[in-house]
Amino acid sequence: MMSVDNAVSDVASATKKFFKRVLPIMLVMLVCNQLNRSNIGYAQDHLQADVGIGAAAYGFGAGLFFIAYAIFELPSNVMMEKYGAKVWLTRIMISWGTVSFLMAFVQNETMFYVLRFLLGAAEAGFFPAVIFYFARWVPAGQRGKATAIFIAGSSIAAAISGPIAGMLLSLHGALGLRGWQWLFGFEGALSVVVGCAVFFVLDAKIRDAKWLSPAEKDALSAAIADEDAQHAKAGAGTANRWKMLLNPQILLLCGIYFSVQLSIYANTFWLPSIIKQIPGTTDLTVGFLSSIPWVCAVFAMYFAAKLQDKAKSKRPLLVVALLVAAVGTFAAAVASPVMALVFLAIAAMGFKSASPLFWTIPQSGLHPLVLAPAIAIINSLGNLGGFVAPFGFGIIKEQTGSVIPGLFALAAASTIAAGLVYFLKERRTDGGEVAQEERVMEAPVPGRA
Repeated sequence: MMSVDNAVSDVASATKKFFKRVLPIMLVMLVCNQLNRSNIGYAQDHLQADVGIGAAAYGFGAGLFFIAYAIFELPSNVMMEKYGAKVWLTRIMISWGTVSFLMAFVQNETMFYVLRFLLGAAEAGFFPAVIFYFARWVPAGQRGKATAIFIAGSSIAAAISGPIAGMLLSLHGALGLRGWQWLFGFEGALSVVVGCAVFFVLDAKIRDAKWLSPAEKDALSAAIADEDAQHAKAGAGTANRWKMLLNPQILLLCGIYFSVQLSIYANTFWLPSIIKQIPGTTDLTVGFLSSIPWVCAVFAMYFAAKLQDKAKSKRPLLVVALLVAAVGTFAAAVASPVMALVFLAIAAMGFKSASPLFWTIPQSGLHPLVLAPAIAIINSLGNLGGFVAPFGFGIIKEQTGSVIPGLFALAAASTIAAGLVYFLKERRTDGGEVAQEERVMEAPVPGRA
């Protein structure tokens, strides 16, 4: 009995150390990721003035990132499984940092398109690699918490990206460079430096962690191995990454996540443009005002996580979050520029809270050995919303001079997604039976059992 109690204590201690030591590293990586994803939103008007990239071209280029992301997500995931999450995360960061740095030298629409596509290809696999890393280090009972904190970090990253962008754009003329060149160059170089550092500070395996005691290493390794064995025993039949595309539940998850991503990236790429409609704004004030919705989202995600811990089912919470996003977006479409910012902050509280709530549902039923490829499928197909949103908004703005019709479309998409949530199958925290669809998702990959 004492040995069992010791093992439980060692697992808890090891997990606590992981949260204190490793999760902050992941959050720094996420900040770099967000900076390089969203910086074109702040450079949009400058790119139009200096390079001649109009609204439709900007929207198409912003969306091309997600086309490449979807194409290369699964191949990147395969390479991650071969080389390990540590090496692959390092490669991803250095690659996307290099491409982002090159954006400082963009000269025309074609070059803009190529670099945005390459940025998506370079970044593909980042999120699944992080989730897979969690699955190899964190017991199932704490994995949802780790994922929620990581996703919540995206709102913090988005909140600071605006002020940072505003300050960098204010360097216009320094060393003969334009403000948007400082923006892309600095944030790209930062990712390369952090990527190099990650290789030396991130441990590949539990056994490599010098910050864990031998007892903690043994207990944590045994806990992860036991969970893998239990999932393998529960799995009935076989599944592979391509057959997952035919699973109705995974397709449903892709559709809901697609809607969430529509809202996230429409706001990421077009929020600065909406805020610039407020009289008297400058690059610096736009940067700071752009942080308001994301700061509000951080608080909303915190309280949503509190409710999530107590809820037996996550579906009602996800429905509420999506409906809040829909109402906030609809109200923003009919309000004045100042009130539109207020309502978009409410919308952000909804769609950003929806993201971590969403990921608890597939995570509860995925076998660890198919966790990364299944999440890669959901993430890559769902992320196509990141192409549709900026591209669609670009066309709408160029044709009508306004993004209001786009906001109406976002509100409708969030409402539809809220309805689709009730068709999801979910493992309840009260010990309820796992649905047959989840059993399929839990099945081991052929040759990997």
